[in-house]
Amino acid sequence: MNVAKWLLSMLLALPFTELAAFIAVSAFIGFGWALVLILAGSSGGLLILRHAGGNHIERVRVALGHGDFTALQVDSSAGLVLLAGILLLIPGFITDFLAVLLLCRRCAVSPPTHSKLRATRHDRDAVIDLAPEQWHKVPDPSLPKRRREKDPC
Repeated sequence: MNVAKWLLSMLLALPFTELAAFIAVSAFIGFGWALVLILAGSSGGLLILRHAGGNHIERVRVALGHGDFTALQVDSSAGLVLLAGILLLIPGFITDFLAVLLLCRRCAVSPPTHSKLRATRHDRDAVIDLAPEQWHKVPDPSLPKRRREKDPC
């Protein structure tokens, strides 16, 4: 069985397994508490996507617009957070469990590029020397766009 068929069968089986997991959890802790857990997971996914997802999607769009894939490789761990937010947004205990695993992996294992590029609180004056072909300016979407004022002279 190739990977596409396996992935499609898992995707089609997901709603049934989520329903079975919901029934099992609601039988164990009660329907109301199970429903509260589902709503809390979905709202947590919404908060993660609102907080981290918008900036990451904008950075991906800008990097793809410039045709630069090295910026995506440096920021690949943010993709795990984005995927975890999407999985949390989908109601169900199995997808919530997978999202928590992704978030734990993101917190426990920091990619080596992040540890090299991020200055710690104790090392605020660290300087990273890069060759001109190794960097480019990416506009920050959270900053307001400024108009250039014309010189009155």
